[in-house]
Amino acid sequence: MKPTQGQNAANADQTAPGSPAAARGNEDILAYEGARVFEGAPSFSLANRIRRGCWGLAWLLLARWTPPPLHKWRAVLLRLFGARLGKGVVVHGSVSIWDPRNLDMAQRSSLGPRVICYNMAKVSIGEFAVISQGAHLCAGTHTIDDSSFQLTSKPIGIDRLAWVAADAFVGPGVSIGEGAVLGARGVATRDIPAWTVWAGNPARHLRQRPKFSEYGA
Repeated sequence: MKPTQGQNAANADQTAPGSPAAARGNEDILAYEGARVFEGAPSFSLANRIRRGCWGLAWLLLARWTPPPLHKWRAVLLRLFGARLGKGVVVHGSVSIWDPRNLDMAQRSSLGPRVICYNMAKVSIGEFAVISQGAHLCAGTHTIDDSSFQLTSKPIGIDRLAWVAADAFVGPGVSIGEGAVLGARGVATRDIPAWTVWAGNPARHLRQRPKFSEYGA
Protein backbone atom coordinates (compact mmCIF):
# COMPACT_ATOMS: atom_id res chain seq x y z
CA MET A 1 0.00 0.00 0.00
CA LYS A 2 1.27 3.45 -0.82
CA PRO A 3 2.28 5.83 2.01
CA THR A 4 -0.09 8.58 3.03
CA GLN A 5 -0.76 10.93 0.10
CA GLY A 6 1.48 13.98 -0.05
CA GLN A 7 3.75 12.77 2.71
CA ASN A 8 7.08 11.08 2.89
CA ALA A 9 6.71 7.86 4.84
CA ALA A 10 10.44 7.22 5.04
CA ASN A 11 11.78 3.71 5.36
CA ALA A 12 12.21 2.55 8.95
CA ASP A 13 15.55 2.57 10.69
CA GLN A 14 15.93 -1.15 11.01
CA THR A 15 18.55 -3.46 12.45
CA ALA A 16 19.54 -6.64 10.61
CA PRO A 17 18.44 -9.62 12.72
CA GLY A 18 21.17 -11.54 14.47
CA SER A 19 23.91 -8.98 14.08
CA PRO A 20 24.47 -6.40 16.82
CA ALA A 21 27.28 -4.86 14.78
CA ALA A 22 25.09 -4.38 11.71
CA ALA A 23 24.78 -0.88 10.26
CA ARG A 24 21.57 0.94 11.03
CA GLY A 25 19.72 3.43 8.82
CA ASN A 26 19.37 5.97 11.62
CA GLU A 27 22.53 7.65 12.84
CA ASP A 28 20.97 7.93 16.29
CA ILE A 29 20.92 4.17 16.79
CA LEU A 30 24.29 2.90 17.93
CA ALA A 31 26.16 0.07 16.21
CA TYR A 32 27.68 -2.50 18.50
CA GLU A 33 31.02 -4.08 17.68
CA GLY A 34 31.72 -7.31 19.46
CA ALA A 35 29.12 -6.69 22.19
CA ARG A 36 25.60 -7.93 22.71
CA VAL A 37 22.81 -5.47 23.43
CA PHE A 38 22.31 -6.62 27.01
CA GLU A 39 25.91 -5.98 28.00
CA GLY A 40 24.95 -2.48 29.03
CA ALA A 41 25.30 -0.40 25.85
CA PRO A 42 22.40 2.02 25.17
CA SER A 43 20.22 1.55 22.10
CA PHE A 44 20.38 5.22 21.09
CA SER A 45 23.11 7.81 20.88
CA LEU A 46 23.66 10.32 23.66
CA ALA A 47 22.54 13.15 21.35
CA ASN A 48 19.30 11.32 20.61
CA ARG A 49 18.57 10.74 24.27
CA ILE A 50 19.36 14.33 25.23
CA ARG A 51 17.16 15.69 22.45
CA ARG A 52 14.24 13.47 23.43
CA GLY A 53 14.76 14.35 27.08
CA CYS A 54 14.54 18.05 26.23
CA TRP A 55 11.43 17.38 24.18
CA GLY A 56 9.74 15.46 26.99
CA LEU A 57 10.51 18.20 29.50
CA ALA A 58 9.28 20.94 27.15
CA TRP A 59 6.00 19.11 26.49
CA LEU A 60 5.49 18.49 30.21
CA LEU A 61 6.09 22.10 31.20
CA LEU A 62 4.60 23.93 28.21
CA ALA A 63 1.88 21.74 26.71
CA ARG A 64 0.68 18.76 28.71
CA TRP A 65 -1.33 20.85 31.16
CA THR A 66 -2.81 23.21 28.57
CA PRO A 67 -6.60 23.24 27.99
CA PRO A 68 -7.96 21.49 24.87
CA PRO A 69 -8.63 24.66 22.78
CA LEU A 70 -4.92 25.57 22.64
CA HIS A 71 -4.22 23.34 19.65
CA LYS A 72 -2.31 26.05 17.80
CA TRP A 73 0.13 26.53 20.68
CA ARG A 74 0.83 22.80 20.92
CA ALA A 75 1.34 22.68 17.14
CA VAL A 76 3.92 25.49 17.42
CA LEU A 77 5.82 23.53 20.04
CA LEU A 78 5.76 20.35 17.95
CA ARG A 79 7.06 22.22 14.91
CA LEU A 80 9.91 23.69 16.98
CA PHE A 81 11.02 20.14 17.75
CA GLY A 82 10.85 19.00 14.11
CA ALA A 83 7.30 17.78 13.46
CA ARG A 84 5.79 18.52 10.05
CA LEU A 85 2.19 19.65 10.54
CA GLY A 86 -0.45 20.93 8.15
CA LYS A 87 -3.02 23.61 8.87
CA GLY A 88 -5.64 23.02 11.51
CA VAL A 89 -4.12 19.91 13.09
CA VAL A 90 -5.44 18.91 16.51
CA VAL A 91 -3.05 17.43 19.09
CA HIS A 92 -4.28 17.11 22.67
CA GLY A 93 -2.02 17.85 25.61
CA SER A 94 -2.28 14.33 27.02
CA VAL A 95 -0.77 12.84 23.85
CA SER A 96 2.59 11.07 24.19
CA ILE A 97 4.93 11.53 21.19
CA TRP A 98 8.28 9.73 21.25
CA ASP A 99 10.09 11.94 18.70
CA PRO A 100 8.44 14.90 16.91
CA ARG A 101 10.97 14.62 14.08
CA ASN A 102 9.26 11.38 13.03
CA LEU A 103 5.75 12.84 12.91
CA ASP A 104 3.98 14.05 9.76
CA MET A 105 0.38 15.26 10.06
CA ALA A 106 -1.59 16.65 7.12
CA GLN A 107 -4.22 19.37 7.44
CA ARG A 108 -7.18 18.82 9.78
CA SER A 109 -5.84 15.51 11.07
CA SER A 110 -5.99 14.84 14.81
CA LEU A 111 -4.44 12.96 17.72
CA GLY A 112 -7.02 12.53 20.47
CA PRO A 113 -6.56 12.49 24.24
CA ARG A 114 -4.06 9.96 25.64
CA VAL A 115 -2.90 8.78 22.21
CA ILE A 116 0.51 7.09 22.35
CA CYS A 117 2.57 7.85 19.26
CA TYR A 118 5.62 5.61 19.69
CA ASN A 119 7.23 6.88 16.50
CA MET A 120 10.71 5.38 16.52
CA ALA A 121 10.15 5.34 12.75
CA LYS A 122 8.10 7.79 10.70
CA VAL A 123 4.38 8.05 11.49
CA SER A 124 2.43 9.77 8.71
CA ILE A 125 -1.19 10.85 9.18
CA GLY A 126 -3.24 12.04 6.22
CA GLU A 127 -5.67 14.93 6.00
CA PHE A 128 -8.89 14.59 8.03
CA ALA A 129 -7.64 11.34 9.58
CA VAL A 130 -8.73 10.83 13.20
CA ILE A 131 -6.75 8.97 15.85
CA SER A 132 -9.15 8.65 18.78
CA GLN A 133 -8.52 8.65 22.52
CA GLY A 134 -6.20 6.04 23.94
CA ALA A 135 -5.09 4.68 20.55
CA HIS A 136 -1.52 3.40 20.26
CA LEU A 137 0.58 3.90 17.10
CA CYS A 138 3.57 1.65 17.75
CA ALA A 139 6.40 1.86 15.18
CA GLY A 140 8.95 -0.04 17.30
CA THR A 141 9.38 -3.68 18.23
CA HIS A 142 12.07 -6.32 18.88
CA THR A 143 13.45 -9.19 16.82
CA ILE A 144 12.25 -12.11 18.92
CA ASP A 145 14.24 -14.73 16.95
CA ASP A 146 17.52 -12.96 17.72
CA SER A 147 19.17 -13.80 21.03
CA SER A 148 20.17 -10.15 21.43
CA PHE A 149 16.46 -9.13 21.18
CA GLN A 150 17.39 -6.41 18.70
CA LEU A 151 15.31 -3.24 18.60
CA THR A 152 13.74 -2.58 15.18
CA SER A 153 11.33 -0.04 13.72
CA LYS A 154 9.02 0.27 10.73
CA PRO A 155 6.98 3.30 9.55
CA ILE A 156 3.23 3.62 10.01
CA GLY A 157 0.96 5.30 7.46
CA ILE A 158 -2.59 6.46 8.24
CA ASP A 159 -4.17 7.70 5.01
CA ARG A 160 -6.63 10.56 4.58
CA LEU A 161 -10.14 10.23 6.06
CA ALA A 162 -9.16 7.10 8.00
CA TRP A 163 -10.29 6.56 11.59
CA VAL A 164 -8.39 4.67 14.27
CA ALA A 165 -11.00 4.34 17.01
CA ALA A 166 -10.58 4.47 20.80
CA ASP A 167 -7.89 2.26 22.37
CA ALA A 168 -7.00 0.63 19.06
CA PHE A 169 -3.44 -0.56 18.34
CA VAL A 170 -1.57 -0.09 15.05
CA GLY A 171 1.64 -2.10 14.83
CA PRO A 172 4.99 -1.47 13.12
CA GLY A 173 4.92 -1.25 9.33
CA VAL A 174 1.11 -1.12 9.09
CA SER A 175 -0.70 1.13 6.62
CA ILE A 176 -4.33 2.16 7.14
CA GLY A 177 -5.84 2.97 3.75
CA GLU A 178 -7.87 5.99 2.72
CA GLY A 179 -11.21 6.12 4.53
CA ALA A 180 -10.54 2.86 6.38
CA VAL A 181 -11.74 2.26 9.95
CA LEU A 182 -10.08 0.29 12.74
CA GLY A 183 -12.70 -0.26 15.43
CA ALA A 184 -12.35 0.41 19.14
CA ARG A 185 -9.66 -1.74 20.78
CA GLY A 186 -8.91 -3.38 17.45
CA VAL A 187 -5.36 -4.61 16.82
CA ALA A 188 -3.93 -4.07 13.34
CA THR A 189 -0.76 -6.02 12.60
CA ARG A 190 -1.19 -5.93 8.81
CA ASP A 191 -2.34 -3.38 6.26
CA ILE A 192 -6.01 -2.35 6.18
CA PRO A 193 -7.31 -1.60 2.65
CA ALA A 194 -8.99 1.67 1.75
CA TRP A 195 -12.66 2.17 2.57
CA THR A 196 -13.02 -0.97 4.67
CA VAL A 197 -14.06 -1.48 8.31
CA TRP A 198 -12.03 -3.76 10.58
CA ALA A 199 -12.32 -4.67 14.27
CA GLY A 200 -11.17 -7.24 16.82
CA ASN A 201 -7.89 -8.77 17.97
CA PRO A 202 -6.43 -9.51 15.55
CA ALA A 203 -8.45 -7.12 13.40
CA ARG A 204 -10.75 -8.75 10.85
CA HIS A 205 -12.63 -7.31 7.91
CA LEU A 206 -16.27 -6.54 8.69
CA ARG A 207 -17.59 -4.63 5.70
CA GLN A 208 -16.97 -1.92 3.13
CA ARG A 209 -17.39 1.78 3.94
CA PRO A 210 -19.10 4.20 1.53
CA LYS A 211 -16.66 6.54 -0.18
CA PHE A 212 -16.73 10.32 0.26
CA SER A 213 -14.27 13.12 -0.41
CA GLU A 214 -14.30 14.90 2.96
CA TYR A 215 -16.14 14.89 6.26
CA GLY A 216 -19.45 16.74 6.10
CA ALA A 217 -19.69 16.28 2.31
